[in-house]
Amino acid sequence: MSADEQVSVIKMYAAREEIYPREIQGRYATLRWVFVWLTQLVFYGLPWITWNGRQAVLFDLVARKFYILGIVLWPQDFIYLAALLIISAYLLFLATAVAGRVWCGFACPQTVYTEIFMWIERKIEGPRSARMRLDKQPMSASKAAKKTAKHLAWGAVSLWTGITFVGYFTPIRTLMAEIATLGLGPWEWFWVLFYGFATYGNAGWMREQVCKYMCPYARFQSSMFDKDTLIVSYDEKRGEPRGARSKNVESKGLGDCIDCTMCVQVCPTGIDIRNGLQYECIGCAACVDACNTVMDKVGFPRGLIRYTTENALKNNWSIAQVRKRALRPRVLIYTAILAAIVAVFASTLMLRTPLKFDVIRDRGSMGREVEDGMIENVYRLQVMNTSESAQTYRISVSGLDTLKLATPDLVTLQSTESRAVPIRIRAEHGKGKTGSNKIQVTLRSTSDQSVSVTENAVFIVPR
Repeated sequence: MSADEQVSVIKMYAAREEIYPREIQGRYATLRWVFVWLTQLVFYGLPWITWNGRQAVLFDLVARKFYILGIVLWPQDFIYLAALLIISAYLLFLATAVAGRVWCGFACPQTVYTEIFMWIERKIEGPRSARMRLDKQPMSASKAAKKTAKHLAWGAVSLWTGITFVGYFTPIRTLMAEIATLGLGPWEWFWVLFYGFATYGNAGWMREQVCKYMCPYARFQSSMFDKDTLIVSYDEKRGEPRGARSKNVESKGLGDCIDCTMCVQVCPTGIDIRNGLQYECIGCAACVDACNTVMDKVGFPRGLIRYTTENALKNNWSIAQVRKRALRPRVLIYTAILAAIVAVFASTLMLRTPLKFDVIRDRGSMGREVEDGMIENVYRLQVMNTSESAQTYRISVSGLDTLKLATPDLVTLQSTESRAVPIRIRAEHGKGKTGSNKIQVTLRSTSDQSVSVTENAVFIVPR
């Protein structure tokens, strides 16, 4: 290599630039905090609510029972959990088609916990300018104390979040007693620490990196957008050319944007909304609050940055015209599908029988002849009482002449109990064909005749 030749280094990944979002007041900032309070009251409070003497929401993996308020679901009811996920997905699609990434901006756990962690950061380290100066200062006792206090506060919130998360799978009161005595099992310790560490890392350190690089929703959101989707938009016709000016003075033919960069300073992902829609935008509308505040100060109308649609900006539509276009075919289709799924889900859930059982024939004991020339088959009934009250069921059999039970026909199960019940069924010799014969086994509640389930079985007649 000659002396004139130079070696250039091309970096494939840009180094992360620290983002210091400025605190802003406004309608959308208030709305974000409303969602922070609502989501966290539900998340942290729900495990402590009791229902019929047990935890209101509990996914008991050990007992294989899922309690959701007054509903008890079993592994056989997994279809209901799948339906809930489908309903949630369609709600997200519908919300995205109508108003873009409002979920990301207001209710996503990443946004909610980042908002909480930034609030802690501001309370300990000060506003944006103070935090920027603090990070540039060399390490000192004051700086170390502030950083330590911040991370301890973050760690406390993260640990409590991990404990609450595990409290949805292990009864929260039992969990707290085990923590107090350091009696947690290895898997419980793992998930408490893992979920706590994930909260600490995502909300405290990675923040916008999760939204920009890790969240798949940012990548496929454009497939649900159209020109009538409400998005946070900069009115370029009104704002350009941008430039500084005195209050109430439109000098040099400038637009309404005074180029204060407040919209950039408050953005949690560090983008400039004036460059158009970007996949990094989470739709939190912090820039809307910031711009409206500036417009109020300089005496210009609000709405230079606002929630609007591409068609509305292009055609100068009024708010009424924007609302009218909200009921377009895509939205109506999503709504119809969602309504149909919810209706089917609700009706099947309300009409489901709170009793499940399977008939399992004892394969180790074929049909055999017993006293009085009767033919006997042995079965095991796997009975599940899915209601939250004790139930007594009557067992009956049918399908062959002279078919009868040779064991007690009543079985009592406590609330949400599952039990294996052995039974023996007999029929007179000569009734039925040699080999397998179809029969029916029925369980019916003695207190509610509408609670009844019939299952098919096979009765073996030996040669």
